[in-house]
Amino acid sequence: MATSFSMLSTFPPTQCGLATFSRALVTEIAASGAEVGVVRVVDEPEPRVPFVTHEWVTSDPGSMRAAAHALEEFDVAIVQHEYGIFGGRDGADVVELMESVRVPIIVVLHTVLANPTLHQHQVLARVVKAASLVITMTDTARRRLIHGWVIDPDKVQVIAHGAEDNRGTADPALRTRLTDSPKPTILTWGLLGEGKGIEWALTAMADLTDLAPQPSYRVVGETHPRVLERQGEAYRNGLIAQTQALGIASMVTFEGRYHDLASLLGIVRAADIILLPYDSKDQVTSGVLTEAVVAGKPVVSTRFPHAVELLSSGAGLLVPQRDPASITAALRRLLTEPGLAESMGAEARLLAPGLLWSAVAGEYVEAGDRLVATQAALQTVGRLSVA
Repeated sequence: MATSFSMLSTFPPTQCGLATFSRALVTEIAASGAEVGVVRVVDEPEPRVPFVTHEWVTSDPGSMRAAAHALEEFDVAIVQHEYGIFGGRDGADVVELMESVRVPIIVVLHTVLANPTLHQHQVLARVVKAASLVITMTDTARRRLIHGWVIDPDKVQVIAHGAEDNRGTADPALRTRLTDSPKPTILTWGLLGEGKGIEWALTAMADLTDLAPQPSYRVVGETHPRVLERQGEAYRNGLIAQTQALGIASMVTFEGRYHDLASLLGIVRAADIILLPYDSKDQVTSGVLTEAVVAGKPVVSTRFPHAVELLSSGAGLLVPQRDPASITAALRRLLTEPGLAESMGAEARLLAPGLLWSAVAGEYVEAGDRLVATQAALQTVGRLSVA
């Protein structure tokens, strides 16, 4: 009988990277033939959607026990971990839930901080202790976890962040051939908020106005819901004002609306360069980066850990954080140096097969099967010992 999986996570219609990740992973695990149910983490009860079997309402103190029982209805529980989504300080409430679940737990770490606070360190230490298997999405995160939390290396497995199959489906006119393009398009996409580094990208674009034709810069994505609650559209409005001050308003387009998956995949295919000007030096995983590589696009990215790891074989150019001059230089190379973009796209296409959601989900299913087999073997030994 196939191993069945429950998953604890945010989930659409919640808008966040964790929810998007979880929906894609659940869909592919189900496509493999396994039964899957989601315990959705919410602030208040929401209408049910496909795959969601239960909700953990973080504002309801009595909801945790029921959520734990819901996870135990399946053979293996997968817990998607970020500090900010669970109740309690640094999301500490998830520890009590995990410690009460009696089936094997796979915990997926979306953040492994290089310099956590003492409390963050303590929370994650208890999370990984309660898990049967810990998944990181990069070797950098695995090393950081093993060295910083003194965890058995055999307990930590690297499974890449997945991406939709966006290979080779573009109209030939939209493929990455920068020297032939009438107006090359540079794309940044994802939920918008401070830390995305768009201000540095805009300053960089202002130094490309001498190119003919001038490139266009497309910034696609709504403002992050939590940012919108706290600050409204202050960040986006500031960026728009910056384009006007730099005299590049005609080169830059902000698209602050929701795009469904098919539309977003088309936007990525139509781009010539993907630009990730993120401020963070700590980011150990990026879904946008993975999707860019799978689409075969050359990438210019700041040196956050996932980018350093994934682009090191030649699928992109790395630049320092908060350094517009370096961004300008990298973009100029891609826009003017014959063959460079094509060689990067070719390297990206070599990396793509192992990053597809179908491949990634297969690794999760195999991991779950191993945990169930190990649990069964231990139970057999325990019964023999008693006898």
